[in-house]
Amino acid sequence: MPGTTGGRSLLEKHSIDVVPAEERHGRPWHQFTLWFGANLQITAVVDGALAVVFGADALWAIIGLLIGNIAGGVVMALHSAQGPRLGLPQMISSRAQFGVYGAVIPLVLAILMYLGFASTGAVLAGQAVNVITGWQNQALGIVVFGVLTAAVATMGYRYIHVLGRIATIAGLLGFGYLTFRLFAQYDVGALLGAKAFAPASFLTAIALAAGWQLTYGPYVADYSRYLPAQTPQHKTFWATFGGSVLGSQWSMSLGALLAALPLAADAGFLGNQVGFLGQLGGPGAFTVFIALVVLIGKLTVNTLNAYGGFMSLLTTVSAFTGRSRIRQAVRVLYICGFLLLSVLIAVGASADFLGNFKSLVLLLLMVFIPWSAINLVDYYLISKERVDIPALYDVNGRYGKWNRAALLSYAAGVLVQIPFLAQTLYTGPFAAALGSADISWLVGLVVSAAIYYPWAKRLVSRRTDEHAQRSQ
Repeated sequence: MPGTTGGRSLLEKHSIDVVPAEERHGRPWHQFTLWFGANLQITAVVDGALAVVFGADALWAIIGLLIGNIAGGVVMALHSAQGPRLGLPQMISSRAQFGVYGAVIPLVLAILMYLGFASTGAVLAGQAVNVITGWQNQALGIVVFGVLTAAVATMGYRYIHVLGRIATIAGLLGFGYLTFRLFAQYDVGALLGAKAFAPASFLTAIALAAGWQLTYGPYVADYSRYLPAQTPQHKTFWATFGGSVLGSQWSMSLGALLAALPLAADAGFLGNQVGFLGQLGGPGAFTVFIALVVLIGKLTVNTLNAYGGFMSLLTTVSAFTGRSRIRQAVRVLYICGFLLLSVLIAVGASADFLGNFKSLVLLLLMVFIPWSAINLVDYYLISKERVDIPALYDVNGRYGKWNRAALLSYAAGVLVQIPFLAQTLYTGPFAAALGSADISWLVGLVVSAAIYYPWAKRLVSRRTDEHAQRSQ
């Protein structure tokens, strides 16, 4: 029966195959706790701090972050609402737009995204492990964190949601306490309005938050696909949107305030993020408690990255093998191989964490905005939520190997953003004219959707006419 578990086992049975109706389970509010817990964590705090680091006043940074979280959260939650209807991971449904082989292009970029977030997250999690254990070797903390992530990701969907609920409780306690301590120890009001409004840094704050939300798009439906197919779409949407936006905004606002503290640039938050939060929490057991909260939050989101990375790797390989199911031993190897690579990257790339993280978020935003626009336009406006699931696994099916309309619209959506980019290594001419404000994400969203929609609509009309002629 729908809603039943279909028998419990330690390891999840399904991967990129369709989840059968009799194995669907869960409730929409589970999406809220998963995404709230995954976003109430220290990397989101760092993301909010970046808005102040790169020039925004704390007040305007918080407002900009809210705008970005809402705008990106809408797109992200629209992807999540696809999960119960299709019963599939997010990226395999991209074959309906890009073709079975064509979908490999955004898939490879998705794998790079998961690696980037898993690696940067492991740096902060390694700090938390060391605070809890008293170790001095950061590499050892990163490795231990990688092992914990592998354990949960291997067990799969059900346990990831359990971890999300644990992270929600831990986050409410830990971040509630940290917020109280911040207001008790510092004159927070003096941090607001200390600088004049700067349009460029305000737009950067919006881009940072929007990028944070939008980069969840390629895997958010992975964690709603077990919900019963009859689950109302609006409930899935609002549960995901609410959890992700509320969790992110709280974390990012805290980060913006911490970065605005006078001591932040010296021996404060920006120099040692986990250590400073521990000091803010208080001595002894309070420091360890905050480090544990940090660890649980990072474990939740990094498990999502590992699970999504595994799904993307398998989806890429299956495009050429035609297989949709794999043995559990192979599943474990995929996950462990992905995490091993992320740990190696984390150990070797922790020096310029803040600068690299800003570049990563904005760069990934550049390549995933066009993908999101095409996927959502096709699913909600062109195909009207109808997907030929068997054809997703067949290169000779209706979706074919390559879809020129989607691929060229995607390429145009990426290329048109280049003049609007404001990156560490490159600032486009239009971005420079705007004072190094990065609005490339908005340009890419509009252009890719504007190109793809009429093109795809015309193709659908042509196929309909041809079918009608053959039927006469």
